[in-house]
Amino acid sequence: MQDDRVIIFDTTLRDGEQSPGASLSVEEKVTIAHQLARLEVDVIEAGFPISSEAQFEATRRIAKEVEGPVIAGLARAVKEDIDRAWQALREAKRPRIHTFIATSDIHIRSKFSSEKYGRTMEEKKERILEMAVEAVRYAKGYIPDVEFSPEDAGRTDPDYLCRVVEAVIDAGATTVNIPDTTGYTMPEEFGGLIRTLFRKVPNVHKAIISVHCHNDLGLAVANSLAAVKEGARQVECTINGLGERAGNAALEEIVMALKVRKDILGVDTGINTREIYRTSRLVAHLTGIDVQPNKAIVGANAFAHESGIHQDGVLKERATYEIMRPEDIGLEKSRIVLGRHSGRHGFKARLGELGYRLSEEEFERAYEKFKELADKKKEVYDEDIAAIVEGEMFRVPQTFTLDYFHISSGTGTIPTATVKVKRGKEVVQEAAWGDGPVDAAYKAIKRATGMEDVRLSDYTIRSVTGGTEALGEVTVRLEAEGRKVVGRGTSTDIIEASVLAFLDGLNKFVALPREA
Repeated sequence: MQDDRVIIFDTTLRDGEQSPGASLSVEEKVTIAHQLARLEVDVIEAGFPISSEAQFEATRRIAKEVEGPVIAGLARAVKEDIDRAWQALREAKRPRIHTFIATSDIHIRSKFSSEKYGRTMEEKKERILEMAVEAVRYAKGYIPDVEFSPEDAGRTDPDYLCRVVEAVIDAGATTVNIPDTTGYTMPEEFGGLIRTLFRKVPNVHKAIISVHCHNDLGLAVANSLAAVKEGARQVECTINGLGERAGNAALEEIVMALKVRKDILGVDTGINTREIYRTSRLVAHLTGIDVQPNKAIVGANAFAHESGIHQDGVLKERATYEIMRPEDIGLEKSRIVLGRHSGRHGFKARLGELGYRLSEEEFERAYEKFKELADKKKEVYDEDIAAIVEGEMFRVPQTFTLDYFHISSGTGTIPTATVKVKRGKEVVQEAAWGDGPVDAAYKAIKRATGMEDVRLSDYTIRSVTGGTEALGEVTVRLEAEGRKVVGRGTSTDIIEASVLAFLDGLNKFVALPREA
């Protein structure tokens, strides 16, 4: 490959989905994968096929339906995992098997304590090296593109790591990934490890050296960039930095750092950066994990200026306080203000500018929601439109719909709720009291729907836009019978948004198939 080109390996659908609280259906994963293809990532790690039927099906669907990027499946260094990965990937035009095994002393002692791997640490290390080589060779029997990762490479003895890397490259690994699995290393230290590999591994140039950094110390992006400076030419990352514990290196930060500071790093990517913001928004919406306002690149405040001095400077010359253009990540420099006097044409035109392509049915539902919102507030912002449209695009069949609700709450009174819920032609009315208006409403809804075993495990509310007329978005996580769903609702009335989110979650329990 070109020495000035860095491969972007996106693992949002595998490592990113392992974020505490993140949960994606198969359909939602496929939707994100299509958007990652529009973003023009080089590799999509679609899942860990042997871990569950849902992971297998998501990987299989993405391999079959998504074109452009390489589609990778993760597998431990055992034949059963590799077989399952290949079964999921076999319809991909550009498949990759990504196999791994732990190599650090601390992992070896805990994961390979059985004497079948050897009695001494040295014997265990020899056996692990053999397993790594066997796994790569076995995977090569299916496809030519095989990636290998020595898990916890950041804490692995460098000399042993060099031996493993050399051996798997000899066995046919086309990419060797060096993970800082626990986010333990410092940038200079991690960059030095990559430098050591290039200096001591004689066949290192026969494979692409990749890095996969975690953010436990907030250094995932810094460590990844340090590795790129030392010759790594693939970076494994996730949208919005999602991932285990504190997450992974954020794709948007890696890409824009390489773009903005090409003068120092000397490399670039093939990413269509104008799709960054939309991708970030889609992932946040579907996972239910919001982006913090001060998040680099994609946070709500990333291109906002409140200080009078900053505003004056930016108005005179943007570069005084902005090192990149908002247009570069897909944000518009200016926007059309939509309100109650806007018609279908204006609304449809704005949807097109925001990148949404709706069917006629989806458009009509979104337009009705838009008119309802426009009657409640003076201006409808782009963020309002995104919340409306995405809520309609990913709506499941409406088994239960809200006819009306009434809340009684206040100081010195017991919060009570009355709801009327429709299920087809049947209309059920129930009432309940609770610790607050939302709790009372949820209890009444559970009675009306007969789904009293559903448990609320998380409730969050955020303002989609600013001001007293702001659209509120409520996200709830519901659990029942070992299954979990995410429900969402939006309204200028936060109680109504809460009710709609709860009903959305109940509808998902009814509509979505049970995963094995």
